Amino acid sequence: MGCNSCSTGKDGQPRGCKNNGTCGTDGCNKLTVFDWLSNMSLPNGEKPFDCVEVRFKNSRKEFYRCPENLSLSIGDIVATQSKSGHDVGMITLTGELVKVQMKKKKAAPNDEGLPKVYRKATQKDIDKWQKCRDKEDEIKKRSREMAILLNLQMKISDVEFQGDGSKATFYYTAEERIDFRQLIKDMAKDFGIRIEMRQIGYRQEAQRLGGIGSCGRELCCSTWLTDFRSVSTSAARYQQLSLNPQKLAGQCGKLKCCLNYELDMYLEALKDFPSQDSKLHTAKGMAFCQKTDIFKGLLWFSYKEDPSRWHTLSKVQVHEILAKNRNKEKVASLEEYAVDNVQEEALLFENVVGQDSLTRFDRPKRSNRRKKNKKRRNNVKPAKRNA
Repeated sequence: MGCNSCSTGKDGQPRGCKNNGTCGTDGCNKLTVFDWLSNMSLPNGEKPFDCVEVRFKNSRKEFYRCPENLSLSIGDIVATQSKSGHDVGMITLTGELVKVQMKKKKAAPNDEGLPKVYRKATQKDIDKWQKCRDKEDEIKKRSREMAILLNLQMKISDVEFQGDGSKATFYYTAEERIDFRQLIKDMAKDFGIRIEMRQIGYRQEAQRLGGIGSCGRELCCSTWLTDFRSVSTSAARYQQLSLNPQKLAGQCGKLKCCLNYELDMYLEALKDFPSQDSKLHTAKGMAFCQKTDIFKGLLWFSYKEDPSRWHTLSKVQVHEILAKNRNKEKVASLEEYAVDNVQEEALLFENVVGQDSLTRFDRPKRSNRRKKNKKRRNNVKPAKRNA
């Protein structure tokens, strides 16, 4: 996901537009929308929908009502209404699809209280907005130093300036409730702007910062994932994953969102599967389940007296034994059923080097001295005898 300016530099490093998703080509942001109704005209007598969707820094999107005399299209930079002053954002969606998105976000299309779009942003507005964006990294660094001096247990992860530069929103994460009244006073005095503190979760922090996951790809939350569903350890248990926090946790410190991706398939496969708590009563003793393979439909059982020796049974065989146990019948042994599941292992490789041994180069080399001496003896001519 990248715009035309995200090519490679001279030193082999990615150059990038360094606009964090607010470049003019609108190709760096995960929330880019394709307007599939752009080539379709409205029916006769229908007026175009007067609301637009505007995107700001990172993943923040809001809906605004557009004046009748203002014609807007996707990619236009506009000045929008805010609580005080104005903000600057980019149009991401217009027309009837905005109504669909508003219903999805549970926003009323006929709400008269929606903020308005003032005008298209002038070059002066864009220059001032870009100047404020350039100051965000320095202000974020200084605000973190202030929080450390005040011994506040919080982490300021991002700063977002309003388009007119009169207000800045600081996003932070914290374990407990933080009293940052003194921090706001110090920052307002030092920066000369109005300060708003907004707490976010650790997943939202990872979404803003981005990174590479253990799978080798970009984080889902920073590329395409927009909603964060709760993830529990039961999702790992259903998928028979080891409950290792270091492997199950993502960069945000929470359980990985991808644990929910295949969970429905596992739950569907487990519907006709015997429970892992199932106990099989046989004439040789009671057997417990040690392991299951959902996709192959196999279960491994072992006797209580001999837990190290496992017997492979299919789920159909286990259901058959459980049905007999419910009728107070015991099977002779698990070995009678496990014999049918024994499969010979197929040879998965061949000796591609022929009959040569892999350790043939480890043998000591033979001396060629004998061959040389034999060759010399054969080359010596016999001497002539004197008469």
